[in-house]
Amino acid sequence: MEVIILPSSKEIGALAADAIENLVRNKPAAVLGLATGSSPLPVYDELARRHDEEGLSFTQARGFALDEYVGLPAGHPESYREVIRREFTNRVDVAPENVRGPDGTAADIAAACLAYEEAMRAAGGVDLQILGVGTNGHIGFNEPGSSLASRTRIKTLADQTRQDNARFFENIDQVPHHVVTQGLGTIMDARHVVLVACGAGKAQAVRDFVEGPVSAACPASVLQFHPHATILVDEDAAAKLAGAASYRHAFANKPAWQGL
Repeated sequence: MEVIILPSSKEIGALAADAIENLVRNKPAAVLGLATGSSPLPVYDELARRHDEEGLSFTQARGFALDEYVGLPAGHPESYREVIRREFTNRVDVAPENVRGPDGTAADIAAACLAYEEAMRAAGGVDLQILGVGTNGHIGFNEPGSSLASRTRIKTLADQTRQDNARFFENIDQVPHHVVTQGLGTIMDARHVVLVACGAGKAQAVRDFVEGPVSAACPASVLQFHPHATILVDEDAAAKLAGAASYRHAFANKPAWQGL
């Protein structure tokens, strides 16, 4: 796990975009794992800028969304399929049919989850997965207590997560109680994981999953076992890291050829 502390979300977005640009330029048909929430927005903004101003193309790229609410109708502005379309795919040249998400409206959720796992396998697996982290340490919608080996499935949202997400709805009563999410085992299959965390509200979660024990009580801690996990945090989110000085030293002296 590489922890990189940067001054602001703008620098975080640029560095994450560097990794994605390098991937798609070297592998045009790359498979991207797409997350929602506020954390990835600087990444999507920078990728859209590079598409518009520097010709970065996603015409052959494919994408798989990390999660989806259960029960929101197709086209609902806060469904994650619509959020990804609004914040990223409509701003670049990726083919709409090349971006898929879990089906939160399926009559048979379990069967839809199995089909989603198979679709990712058929695509060759996710090359780079973008992640945020919840204040309780969740990644995707894998709430505390999730199996570290879990696959795509339905989950019940914790009260804290619903409260955190209520800002995207008119009120908390509109936030669904259930979601479909890639499991922790699914996320761990990605070849490269890039997790973004900004703000003081994420500081405890960042400390817990980076420096605490690996435990289902903090789902993101499973990333300590990932062979290529990059953690990008701003100064506020890094405030509780005991090893911050070591992380800064390692990044400052990292060989340029190594990349992200």
